[in-house]
Amino acid sequence: MRFQTLYEGRHFLVPSFLATVFFGWLATDWCGWLWIALPAALVFVFCANFFRDPDRPIPPGDEIVVAAADGVVDAIEIVEEKEVLHRECRRVSIFLNVFDVHVNRAPIAGRITFQQHHPGTYLDARDPYCHQKNEALTWAFTGSRGTLVVRQITGAIARRIVPWSRTGEAVEKGHRFGMIRFGSRTDIFLPLDAEVLVKIGDKVEGGSTVFARLAADAGYILTPSQVLL
Repeated sequence: MRFQTLYEGRHFLVPSFLATVFFGWLATDWCGWLWIALPAALVFVFCANFFRDPDRPIPPGDEIVVAAADGVVDAIEIVEEKEVLHRECRRVSIFLNVFDVHVNRAPIAGRITFQQHHPGTYLDARDPYCHQKNEALTWAFTGSRGTLVVRQITGAIARRIVPWSRTGEAVEKGHRFGMIRFGSRTDIFLPLDAEVLVKIGDKVEGGSTVFARLAADAGYILTPSQVLL
């Protein structure tokens, strides 16, 4: 557990813990209170599990891209990335259910060169159009082999994206740059010449699953003049 991650869950963890203790104490005198203490305890356990944030080994190598989130790969397609790179990329999408770790991690080492919030709707994260319509936060990470775009997307339950990093910050691969509260989606936009090492249906872990391998020649690199300040 990390304090930063647990702090994001304070509005859920503290009330459910206090309710568990209080009604559990009352239940020692009258069993009827147990039916309130038990649901409170279940909520506390669920939240403690949701806001977990395990340390993980980070695969080395500038060419190695790691997963930016925990979850299941459910879409791989070629699209035009119109916000940052303005070119065709391969979008690999990860669906996060409420039992996954929801901390997002940098897919490569480098510098954060773009960050932009987008208001939107709150369609179910399993909806095929949620990545186009839902509230989202777009990031760009520029390393020695190019720039990768990551987009955090809300869902029907996950309605808050929490950024922990900022534009211009240098980060290591696997750096925790933010989280999405409850079920959601994370998209990673890879250059077309990158070798994708996951397939639809694969379960991945943020920061540790080898997601893709970048080509030897540097791809598109976001220049300082293109950084959103």
